[in-house]
Amino acid sequence: MELKFELKQLQLKETFSIAYGNYDKREALLVELSHQNCKGYGECVAIDYYQINLQSFVLKLKEIQAQIEAQKIIHPKEFFTFLSSLNLHPFLLSALDCAYWDLFGKLENKNFIELNQLPSENLVESSITISVAEIDEQIQKIGKSSWSKFKVKCKGLDKTQVEKLVKLNRNIALDSNASFTNEDCLWLQENAEVQKFSYLEQPRPINNYNILKKESFANWMADEDCQNIDSLKELIPYYKSINIKLMKCGGLTPALEMIKKARELNCKIMIGCMTESSVGISAACTLAGLVDYADLDGATLISNDYATGSFVENGTIILSSKPGLGIEIK
Repeated sequence: MELKFELKQLQLKETFSIAYGNYDKREALLVELSHQNCKGYGECVAIDYYQINLQSFVLKLKEIQAQIEAQKIIHPKEFFTFLSSLNLHPFLLSALDCAYWDLFGKLENKNFIELNQLPSENLVESSITISVAEIDEQIQKIGKSSWSKFKVKCKGLDKTQVEKLVKLNRNIALDSNASFTNEDCLWLQENAEVQKFSYLEQPRPINNYNILKKESFANWMADEDCQNIDSLKELIPYYKSINIKLMKCGGLTPALEMIKKARELNCKIMIGCMTESSVGISAACTLAGLVDYADLDGATLISNDYATGSFVENGTIILSSKPGLGIEIK
C-alpha cells in the first residue's frame, strides 16, 4: 500500500459567518491510499476553533508513512485498530480511516453501503447553512433558496430573529455555535414557539450544558460538546440530539459505533460536516440512511471542489453507486 498526501485550498462561494468568525477559505489535507491501481481518498480541514494545524498532520504522516505502507490489505475495522495505536488526532484519523474504506471498497468492487449493509433509500434531506447576518437578509436568502431545510446561524440571542423565523413556517434549525447565555437558554426552552425549530444546536460553550433541560420545548443538539462515543452518556440528560461529524469522532468506523450507541440511548442523530470538498461529504453521505437529520452542505458552499462522488442537490442526498466511497479526484 502507498500513502500520498497534499495540502489544498478550499475557496468559499461567499463569506461564511458564524459566531466564531468570518471565513472566505479553508485549508484541507487530502490523503490518498493506493494499492493495485486502486486509490482511496480521505480529507480533513483546518478549523481554527478546534486548533487544527495541518502542518503538524503532514509531519505526523511522514513519521508514520512507513508503518502504514507496510500494512497488508485487511478489513477496514482491523485497519482502524492499527490506526488507533498510532496516537493520531481525530481529524487525521478520520482522513486515513475514510481513505482506507474507499480503497478497500474499490479493491473489493463493493461500495460502503454494501460492505456494511446500510439503508440507502428514503434518505433524510440535508439542510443548507444561512450565515450570521441581519435577520431580514437571512429571511431573504431562505425565500430565494430552492432547498427546503435551513440551519440559521446566530451570534447570541435576538428574540426578534427568533419570532420572525418562527413565523416563516419553514423547516428551520438554529445554530448559535456556543454563543447563547444561560438566560437565553432558559427563555428558549420555556417558550412553546421554539418547538417549531427542528433543533437548536450547541447553545453554550463546551461543558456548560447543565442549564439545558432535555424535556423542554427546545430540541437541544450537541455539536462541540459531542466529540466521540465517550461523551454520549454524560450528554443524554441534557440533549435530545447529537451532531456526529466524521472528523470529530475519527472517521466512518467510530461513527458507525457512535450511531449504534446513540440509538440505544434513544438519542436523535444528525450527520453533519465542516467546510469540506466532495471527499469528506461523500464519506458522510453514506451514513444518511441511519440518521434523523443531515447537514451536508459543505461542498455546496465551496467554489473549487476538487473531487466527485456522492453529492447533495437542493437538499436531496444522491449516493454514488461506485465502489468504495465513490470518490474520484478531478
